[in-house]
Amino acid sequence: MTTASDGANGAVSRAAGTSAGAGGRSTPLRVDAQRNLEHVLRAAREVFGELGYGAPMEDVARRARVGVGTVYRRFPSKDVLVRRIAEEETSRLTEQARAALGQEDDPWSALARFLRTSVASGAGRLLPPGILRVGPGEERVPDGGTAARVPLQRVAPGEDGPRTAAEADETPGGQALLEVVGRLVERARAAGALRADVTVSDVLLVIATGAPALPDPGQQQAASARLLEILLEGLRSRPAS
Repeated sequence: MTTASDGANGAVSRAAGTSAGAGGRSTPLRVDAQRNLEHVLRAAREVFGELGYGAPMEDVARRARVGVGTVYRRFPSKDVLVRRIAEEETSRLTEQARAALGQEDDPWSALARFLRTSVASGAGRLLPPGILRVGPGEERVPDGGTAARVPLQRVAPGEDGPRTAAEADETPGGQALLEVVGRLVERARAAGALRADVTVSDVLLVIATGAPALPDPGQQQAASARLLEILLEGLRSRPAS
């Protein structure tokens, strides 16, 4: 008898690149199946990065040059695929923030390095929309302040855009990202280098908007660099006149 738990575990295994064998053991995917999975993930990052998480699964399949049935065999619903991509990009941003903290002694240099690295990687375009919804008093900072919930908007197969369902789940890894970015923000504020009203949400918004999707890669890189420098100047604290 197949239970709901069995189905959920199977979906996770398929999305992770394994399949359930006899006795419930996980076995590696065949070479062709693994190649298809990599194509789908790469295509999903490109499509969602360009069009947002509201892009249909058919667009992902066309970009991956596979049938849409192949996509659904690996990811039984669009929600599963969205969560996989969002989790990977959230984890990548967290590692970039930790690297900036660990390798830059100057608080402003650490924050600026994180922003430049993150915008250049394009990861901000793949942040789940809900992670930007850090309200006043809910910012996650290292002094034990209130932990903000980071909902991932659910997107069902066939929908044109994300739903604002009240039961939205937390983004995997979202709290870790908020905490480490909170440390960067708090250090820069304490040093007097960052405007006192700038929040973690503001910093993540810079990452999300600082890498516009333009058709020409060279133009995109130049536009991102120019826009980020303008935004960084806006974040800096200015001495009272």
